Amino acid sequence: MKAFRLDELEAERAANDGAYLQFLRERNMSVGLYALDAGQTDPQLPHRQDEVYFVVSGRASITVGEETGTVARGSVVYVPAGVPHKFHHITEDLKVMVVFSPPES
Repeated sequence: MKAFRLDELEAERAANDGAYLQFLRERNMSVGLYALDAGQTDPQLPHRQDEVYFVVSGRASITVGEETGTVARGSVVYVPAGVPHKFHHITEDLKVMVVFSPPES
């Protein structure tokens, strides 16, 4: 069994000075923790994999393709491969669990 604690993942992500920490990689998927501070700009580009975001904490808007909505703790967002997407108007520090399928390359 592989089990993880969010507080330990967040500490590892912060210690590595990055917004993203991949913590699980398997044959058909990978999982990571993505964090953006309030007011920060989301630098990501479209990915070649389908993605599912699960918002662990924080509050922001997200635009996926031509659609925009708000997200907060407990929100789940699906982003198809190749579709432009960004978090923006981040009003509370955002922590998001990201599942990529197939695994992020």
